[in-house]
Amino acid sequence: MGKEKDMNPVSHERVEVDGIYTNELGQEEHLHRGQTFPANVILGTTEWELKEYMFSNHHEGTTDPRLVPKKDEIENQKKQVHPRLHQDQSDK
Repeated sequence: MGKEKDMNPVSHERVEVDGIYTNELGQEEHLHRGQTFPANVILGTTEWELKEYMFSNHHEGTTDPRLVPKKDEIENQKKQVHPRLHQDQSDK
């Protein structure tokens, strides 16, 4: 199936993925799996689009420290510009 044939969920359908969703008017809602998509007061049933995934370990708004590289790790990395320019390790 092509992306043009995919249908976004509409109001009163069940949420399958935790995330931030926007409706046709651009209103954002933080919805969790198992909830139902809300209807809009003015439009009634609306289409919802997933804009951003929510991860349970980011509930405090900070990045998991294990995912942030340490300053000394960044400084010690050598930039490899081309795959053929690697150092010969004599492991042929």
